[in-house]
Amino acid sequence: MTEQRLIERAAQGDPLAVRTLYERHAPRVFAVVRRIVGDDHRAEDCAQEAWINALRGLSGFRRDARFGTWIHRIAVNQALQMQRKAGTRRDRESELHEELSVAPTRRDVLLEDRIAEALDRVPERMRQVLVLHDVEGYTHEEIGELLAVSPGTSKSQLFKARGRMRELLRGTITTESKEGAEA
Repeated sequence: MTEQRLIERAAQGDPLAVRTLYERHAPRVFAVVRRIVGDDHRAEDCAQEAWINALRGLSGFRRDARFGTWIHRIAVNQALQMQRKAGTRRDRESELHEELSVAPTRRDVLLEDRIAEALDRVPERMRQVLVLHDVEGYTHEEIGELLAVSPGTSKSQLFKARGRMRELLRGTITTESKEGAEA
């Protein structure tokens, strides 16, 4: 079934169509809100709210845009709204779930963890701009609209965020490369 047809059926209340749309788009929705809010539990709440808002507004969905883009924008807005409501940045910590017993892949899990930890240490507004621009691909104009700042402020925050990440990761990549070469 085409996505257009799924959207039409979901707007009419078809639970199978809603579930199919959810299964297709939920991983990306969760990923973007997780990177913005920095906490699995808050990300789950935020993603759920985004889906509720999307399903309530499905009848108003303009079909000139892709559904994935539309739900992504709703999720980003929900995450930013949650951050504003929280007011202050909380310390974030990821839990290791015991049920995750997947064999490790060739990717460098330690490096990924160090990058995630560094990202968590970047001030909130800079982190938001960095994620929206470098990870999600938003333009500075779009970021400006989402965060109610000028495109110049977005560029400045991105520059600062990248510098902070370099500072926090200094030596990590070269250390990892040397260790990999010696093994």
